[in-house]
Amino acid sequence: MKKQDYITFIKLLKNCYPDATCSLDFETPFQLVVAVMLSAQCTDERVNKTTPTLFARCKTIQDFANIDIRELENLIHPCGFYKNKAKNIKLCAKQILENFGGEVPHTMEELTSLAGVGRKSANVILLEVFGIAEGIAVDTHAKRIANLVGLSKQKEPEKIEQDLIKAFPKEYLKDINHIFVWHGRNTCIARKPKCESCVVKQFCNYYNRQVKS
Repeated sequence: MKKQDYITFIKLLKNCYPDATCSLDFETPFQLVVAVMLSAQCTDERVNKTTPTLFARCKTIQDFANIDIRELENLIHPCGFYKNKAKNIKLCAKQILENFGGEVPHTMEELTSLAGVGRKSANVILLEVFGIAEGIAVDTHAKRIANLVGLSKQKEPEKIEQDLIKAFPKEYLKDINHIFVWHGRNTCIARKPKCESCVVKQFCNYYNRQVKS
């Protein structure tokens, strides 16, 4: 793909999914931090069904820091890996209170210093809370699409992210993750991609191989 092809590629997907936004429900920065943690190995739909009760119980970061670990585990149990997630949520809340004056930080370095927050999560938080598109949150959808299309041959999310950052102009970074998530859910499905209805199939290595075979 040439430089203009990358721009055409993302514009076609933007036109296909004009309403693509973050799928997690939240009202405060820390609520998003928690929701992103819960979304690991769990669907956003399940997270959104779990968080209303959780957020009603814990209204502030202080509440998350102080809640009994067993109660927190019970509240987030439906999201899986609840013991580790509960531990990280409580520790993260304490870190923000102690190290950042109770405010969710807004740099990659500071966010990734928090328990349970890796680069992918930090990218989501930076974009959704602060409007900062420093990188791309490479989830299962972004990874699958990048590999199938041929945007990256890498398997590790951080290496895929670097390939995508090099490929697409900076002004499009804010759109890529939302669009890839929606495209992955609706068209580029894991087990059986709907290649014939894909708006960017002409750029896709996987589709072109299928046609030739």
